[in-house]
Amino acid sequence: MTKEEPLPSRVPRAVRVASLLSEGEELSGDDTEDEDDHAYEGIPNGGWPASGLNPPLRTLIPDLSPHPMDELPGGSTPITPVIKAGWLDKNPPQGSYIYQKRWVRLDADYLRYFDSNKDAYSKRFVPVAGICRVAAIGDQKFEVITNNRTFAFRAESDVERNEWMQALQQAVVEHRAHVRLSSASVLGVRGLEQPDRAGSLELRGFKNKLYVAVAGDKVQLYKNLEEFHLGIGITFIDMSVGNVKEVDRRSFDLTTPYRIFSFSADSELEKEQWLEAMQGAISEALSTSEVAERIWAATPNRFCADCGASQPDWASINLCVVICKRCAGEHRGLGAGVSKVRSLKMDRKVWTETLIQLFLQLGNGPGNHFWAANVPPSEALQPSSSPGARRNHLEAKYREGKYRRYHPLFGNQEELDKALCAAVTTTDLAETQALVGCGAGVSCFSGDPTAPTPLALAEQAGQTLQMEFLRNNQSTEVPRLDSVKPLEKHYSVILPTVSHSGFLYKTASAGKPLQDRRAREEFSRRWCVLSDGVLSYYENERAVTPNGEIRASEIVCLAVSPLDTHGFEHTFEVYTEGERLYLFGLENAELAHEWVKCIAKAFVPPLAEDLLARDFERLGRLPYKAGLSLQQAQEGWFALAGSELRAVFPEGPWEEPLQLRKLQELSIKEESENQVLVLVERRRTLYIQGERRLDFLGWLGAIQKAAASLGDTLSEQQLGDSDIPVIVYRCVDYITQCGLTSEGIYRKCGQTSKTQRLLESLRQDARSVHLKEGEQHVDDVSSALKRFLRDLPDGLFTRAQRLAWLEASEIEDEEKKISRYRELLVHLPPVNRATVKALISHLYCVQCFSDTNQMNTHNLAIVFGPTLFQTDGQDYKAGKVVEDLISHYVVVFSVDEEELRKQREEVTAIVKMRVAGAASGTQHAGDFICTVYLEEKKVETEQHVKIPASMTAEELALEILDRRNVNIREKDYWTCFEVNEKEEAERPLHFTEKVLPIVHGLGIDSYLVVKKYQSMEAMLLYLASRVGDTKHGMMKFREDRSLLGLGLPSGGFHDRYFILNSSCLRLYKEVRSHRPEKEWPVKSLKVYLGVKKKLRPPTCWGFTVVHETEKHEKQQWYLCCDTQMELREWFATFLSVQHEGLLWPSEPSRVSRAVPEVRMGSVSLIPLRGSENEIRRSVAAFTADPLSLLRNV
Repeated sequence: MTKEEPLPSRVPRAVRVASLLSEGEELSGDDTEDEDDHAYEGIPNGGWPASGLNPPLRTLIPDLSPHPMDELPGGSTPITPVIKAGWLDKNPPQGSYIYQKRWVRLDADYLRYFDSNKDAYSKRFVPVAGICRVAAIGDQKFEVITNNRTFAFRAESDVERNEWMQALQQAVVEHRAHVRLSSASVLGVRGLEQPDRAGSLELRGFKNKLYVAVAGDKVQLYKNLEEFHLGIGITFIDMSVGNVKEVDRRSFDLTTPYRIFSFSADSELEKEQWLEAMQGAISEALSTSEVAERIWAATPNRFCADCGASQPDWASINLCVVICKRCAGEHRGLGAGVSKVRSLKMDRKVWTETLIQLFLQLGNGPGNHFWAANVPPSEALQPSSSPGARRNHLEAKYREGKYRRYHPLFGNQEELDKALCAAVTTTDLAETQALVGCGAGVSCFSGDPTAPTPLALAEQAGQTLQMEFLRNNQSTEVPRLDSVKPLEKHYSVILPTVSHSGFLYKTASAGKPLQDRRAREEFSRRWCVLSDGVLSYYENERAVTPNGEIRASEIVCLAVSPLDTHGFEHTFEVYTEGERLYLFGLENAELAHEWVKCIAKAFVPPLAEDLLARDFERLGRLPYKAGLSLQQAQEGWFALAGSELRAVFPEGPWEEPLQLRKLQELSIKEESENQVLVLVERRRTLYIQGERRLDFLGWLGAIQKAAASLGDTLSEQQLGDSDIPVIVYRCVDYITQCGLTSEGIYRKCGQTSKTQRLLESLRQDARSVHLKEGEQHVDDVSSALKRFLRDLPDGLFTRAQRLAWLEASEIEDEEKKISRYRELLVHLPPVNRATVKALISHLYCVQCFSDTNQMNTHNLAIVFGPTLFQTDGQDYKAGKVVEDLISHYVVVFSVDEEELRKQREEVTAIVKMRVAGAASGTQHAGDFICTVYLEEKKVETEQHVKIPASMTAEELALEILDRRNVNIREKDYWTCFEVNEKEEAERPLHFTEKVLPIVHGLGIDSYLVVKKYQSMEAMLLYLASRVGDTKHGMMKFREDRSLLGLGLPSGGFHDRYFILNSSCLRLYKEVRSHRPEKEWPVKSLKVYLGVKKKLRPPTCWGFTVVHETEKHEKQQWYLCCDTQMELREWFATFLSVQHEGLLWPSEPSRVSRAVPEVRMGSVSLIPLRGSENEIRRSVAAFTADPLSLLRNV
């Protein structure tokens, strides 16, 4: 018996591995081994051989079984195609005659062998680049020879031996050919990149330390440093399926679906450094390569423009060069005024189609032809160059322009500017790059008033790539060779270098907002100079002493006034920290625009320089609060352009747009002595503080104006999350709540005066209008909606497509007609398309109650046909289109079962409440009343609350707290819970969840309670620190065999492996299983905390899961975790997946709600029209089958 394959009895001890192994599985290690792979027999793998088990039969290439890593859900890293795989006998390096069976895989990069074809991690890998030759050494045997090692294998036949040799030789030849094409490749090894971190670590299960390297998106394990340099390692771990977490002071775990690698570092500091490096590898693994692959399509872009490293995944978007990660770090040090660095894989929003095309046209080829035309060989960078060498080279290359190819016009500013204005109207991007790099002014005056700048000329000529290049270089510094360069200059801080001068007209500074128009006579002509971060104004151009000055560091806001606001056509305002306002004016638009841009460049830091890429109405810095931490205000940079407020926050140096016309709330509240502007979006709340009253009032007025409706077209209205105008949403929501059973709804007209007043208020600010029962009649609201749709200038179906819709109604074949409708729907503008779907969905619900409201599909079509197509009612085709859309609503709009079910539940709950009111004879206008408890179920804590159909769980919780005068402190996560006493479980309602359907489904053992959610902070911290959206691990599982039919033994709890991703929850019998025994769509699951005690759960950290099938049958099972932390992590992942990552609002909504009057004796309900029996029949039919009232759908 050789050392490489010891019998189990000779293994001196068993080493436990901290992994996903069950209690009985052990890892054997041999302390005496010091050679080849058996010294590392303990490397965690897909399956651990206990002894000399017989291997499975050899698998031929056409029938290759899938590798475990290939089938993992959510894996993002592309798998290198396998060239050949199969069973071979491997000879130990000592020359023993005893061979061992190994599963061998060959791909373009590595030759690897494993214990089994099911293993995820190899016992050894050899880079193809390191193979010198392959030779036959006898019957059925061959050797793979590297510079330092020889690996001997034996096949089952000479034919198979020859196939392996041929495959290996071909792989080596192809790799060498690839290396010759890529001269920048180091040592010819494709995967041999400089690691982000490398060093020795202890791995549990091994006697000696391993050498570990984190390179790119992989963690590589080597026997020692020598083998690392040779490139011959043990295995590598793809971090797209990995996660890391601390264990104790020096230890941490690297977890994958197959094993847990338990590492120990020499110190706590070193452990932190390893964790950071591995987290970076996970981020890189989960990033997308789509943009990188497209940009690498241009051959020069496949290698770093500065050092030549292969597959660079960073870029400078203003210099138009693709660079590696190491050079990108030094580019950042140059400052954003020299190089704007972005990731090809992570900054997805930056990479527009235009920018990608720009890099394909320019990129590293023309880029280095200009920037690196004169690089001496002694100063050239290599992939292995030190950070200091990179820094010096890049400063010389881009800051000083030392190696650039000088343009013939270099030094003649006027001629450079003229040449740039000519070049941007052509497709010659290289010429534009050379001109800008040699000092041509990106914002120079072209001499043409209709197109005053190069950017305007490019736009006029339709040169989109030229426009993109100019935008990215609007704030770029011109390279200059400094005769004396300070040795200690920190380039990460950009000093103001903007200079400009000319005459401006200005008024005396003011200490309050300008309410009135300033006449031309109030302006004085002054010579103004902007230099070294100071704007000085003089009596005339000959004066030596300035009349006054404004320091750029003191400017807090720059506002461009609308045309003709004051005596001069073009005016702009400058606000300072000292609460002073300076008004400047000019008659020339180009000169005014140039001054605005120069002043903006002077006071906006590099962090927010991207805000200067587009024209703005207001730009500046403001204190704000946002996110989970609201203790202290921070300073952010904001730019207002049209209805979009773009922001740059210090914690994330990229633009975040806020669509002001899509805000859910825009309000002002008082806080201490200052006002606070509250902007509520669907996923966040932003508090802008009014610490400086003067510029805050200007921002307030501008934002309120931008958030209002801008005109009469649909796209100019205030919009909701789904691009539906708030006017339409308000009316449809009110009629759904109050008018579904109103006889003649939409056919009857409201009072003209009330309809007109309502429509005017909705058009002015629909967001602030709240329709209430008793204040507005449903017929007034329905008339306002019809009037709004009829008065749209372009119509709902647009003038351009109106005729095509009418013609489609005449197609006789139903399938072709529906297909045509779907095609036309796609071509509608997004807002129109969303509005059409919302309106038809609403009308579909209305006709479902036609037995009561007398408005069937045909009657609704008669009303809405002329309204939507703006005809006189004589053309029957308009009504036919509307009738077809309602009748075929599910098919035309691709409504899935889940969406239809939610719609049915909400409408059913609303109407059932109204039926109950009609049965009781109640005539009060109001909503369903429900008992809700505060903190615990006691008589003294109960509150009786009216539940309107639109009320969310967050609004209910806030109302209960307001009633009891409970102050909400920071990190008080007050939540509404649904408690089921019978199941001994509770479910925290998501803050956006509608309460009424839940109340309607509560049993006699269930109730609602508002209390603090103690685990929410821990869950939010977990979600913020984790990488990826999946969760996997072992849990104790119990189910009802009669329901789920999994055939599990007995009714107790059993260990099962679960994987939860964005679409489903999968159950596996064990970790090694490749096919799930069961899977459930995660959106259809309700997860309750707690397991009833009579089931004898093995731990106290469990939850109950309820699944409703398509047939509305409920299935229920139970899961238990080993620790409270695991329970929180699983529950947080469930909620995150179900609600698109949003567990808690950035800050609870503070929409004030009037506390309704409560009647203890009866339920206050909305009155109904029609007889009680008619209403009951209609509701019963709709509840049983929502499609039963519409047989032709």
